[in-house]
Amino acid sequence: MRSREYDLDFRDKAGRIRSWGIGLLAVATLQWAWCALLLLTPYEVDREPEDRHPAECESRLLTERGTANEGLQRNDWCQNERDWPEALAVLGLSVPVSVVGVALFTSGSLSIRMSAHAEAMRELDKYTDARTA
Repeated sequence: MRSREYDLDFRDKAGRIRSWGIGLLAVATLQWAWCALLLLTPYEVDREPEDRHPAECESRLLTERGTANEGLQRNDWCQNERDWPEALAVLGLSVPVSVVGVALFTSGSLSIRMSAHAEAMRELDKYTDARTA
């Protein structure tokens, strides 16, 4: 395989690695958005199966009443519908996905830039050799 073909193949592989990194960062962004949705939006809870008038609950994070933290003591319908562990689990799962995504994106981008730099250096060497000969 000639060096030009090898370089193009190397850049293609680096581009795929960078694309995987972008994909994983997109997944991590969706996980952050899901966590924000769980914590910041109000929701409704059925008191009974097929309830026509469900209980309205405030968001878990931005509540002025104690529905998010003191609901168990008052038999509040909102108490267990959106628990903190679920939101924190989604947030915790986004951390390794983000780390791997950043590593892949950085590795792919750096490989492409280094390959382009090496090609530029080869071209400069050719130009210099042609001028001195």
